[in-house]
Amino acid sequence: MKYSNPVISGFYPDPSVCKAGGKYYLVTSSFQYFPGVPLFESNDLVNWKQIGHVLTRKSQVELDKVRSSGGVFAPTIRYNNGRFYMVTNNNSTNRNFYVYTDDIYGEWSEPVEIDMDGIDPSILFDDGKAYFITNGTDETGVSGIVQCEIDIETGKKLSPATLLWKGSGGRYLESPHMYKIGKYYYLMVAEGGTEYGHMVTYARSESVWGPFESYEKNPILTNRNKAPFSIQGIGHGDLIQTDSGRWFIVTLGFRQIDLWEPYHNLGREVYLTPAHIDADGNISCGTDGTTDYTYEIEGDFSQNKKSSYTFENTDWNIDWAYLRFPEPANYELSTDKLILHGSDITLDDVDSPTFIALRQKDFMMEATVDVVFSDVNKVVSPAQESNNYYKADHCAGITVYMCENEHYDIEFFRDADSLGAQLKLNIGGIKHVETVVKPNHQRNIKGARLIIRSGNLKYDFYVQFIHNDGSASAEIPLGSAMTKYLSSEVSGGFTGTMLGLYAVGSCTAEFTSFRCNYF
Repeated sequence: MKYSNPVISGFYPDPSVCKAGGKYYLVTSSFQYFPGVPLFESNDLVNWKQIGHVLTRKSQVELDKVRSSGGVFAPTIRYNNGRFYMVTNNNSTNRNFYVYTDDIYGEWSEPVEIDMDGIDPSILFDDGKAYFITNGTDETGVSGIVQCEIDIETGKKLSPATLLWKGSGGRYLESPHMYKIGKYYYLMVAEGGTEYGHMVTYARSESVWGPFESYEKNPILTNRNKAPFSIQGIGHGDLIQTDSGRWFIVTLGFRQIDLWEPYHNLGREVYLTPAHIDADGNISCGTDGTTDYTYEIEGDFSQNKKSSYTFENTDWNIDWAYLRFPEPANYELSTDKLILHGSDITLDDVDSPTFIALRQKDFMMEATVDVVFSDVNKVVSPAQESNNYYKADHCAGITVYMCENEHYDIEFFRDADSLGAQLKLNIGGIKHVETVVKPNHQRNIKGARLIIRSGNLKYDFYVQFIHNDGSASAEIPLGSAMTKYLSSEVSGGFTGTMLGLYAVGSCTAEFTSFRCNYF
């Protein structure tokens, strides 16, 4: 059968994969979003279903007011003796830790911390021992890929942190994973930065402690010189072998918004590439060392991709995410509607506004939602002008959100004198109101239908006002904004665009008829 990349679209970076009980399990980074570390299951490595998250309790991870693209970095998932382990790093607190579970569908343990520095931790189980690996420093302060043996029950170090390899010469050495295959220990890493120079390299040794010899044909996988081609950033790989003996590598990668526009706004996604280990134990990957859009592989199954997301066909606890730790009292979640209670925290703050979001999955999209205020009789304060924003006591809407300094919002507002809709643009912390619309015959208006249509290069924003009888006005264009200003190349960081529903101020907003369609 033929499959197409990415196999998991949207902001799901730094994938790691393991196999257990005839199924495959995969985790990705989550950074400042909660719950932490999305968890997926698959029968075939191509079709992935998210079954939950690993970090679901405040006691497991510290996210309070962490910066955007801080928080949870680069998890690794492994299975050993009937137990799943997820090791990761909280980059905001400089903690490396692991959690575990005997039930992949259940809760995970409290964190077990490892007294090791560095990022992108991994773990190897071999011959009854456990080895903890990071990109950090050894006992003498020399940086590179370092390893120690640990007591898997307590996390206690049983050996000093020992330098294994300093990479093949590329910058930003990261993402170490160790495998025992045949007589060799393979140490696979990422180099070049998780950008356009990203690549997968490896070294091998007959001892878990080295010395490790760099493969002479490194890198074994990279799209850095594949042009013209829109898939870039391939790297951060994790090997997996199927029951039939076939090898694959899961990596992150991203899609440029256009062939000649080197920006990506959807975030880093999950790519699957065939791999091969020859008779001499040398690893090769993909199409001449690159990742393509499509591959033919053995198997009698088809690739299924979801194209429509609604309140009814998504799970609040699985598909949706909050910024940092939410205040539960501000959210009323039901099958066909969402009620949000606003607070003084805004989308511009490094905090947890009343906000719940889906990841944007593709470029061609239409998202719509109806919003009304259920506390319309409440006495509210007059609106005020501040920093070019129309400040109303009641504001609720939908945002295309990259971080607190880059997001585009359309919102319905009500103040003491009037109601209306506006498009707000925040680019680089420069806050601008593009359009404010106040309908005529305001007594006949009870809400607004907010609409976002996007392509590769821009977002277009519209509003329809909803009358008391349930009918809607004609669409009113509010403006457009370029996708590239919500890209990692502009805003920095490691996340991707999120479609968020939010409320700000002392209001109660009811959202219904949410639909996000991809084309």
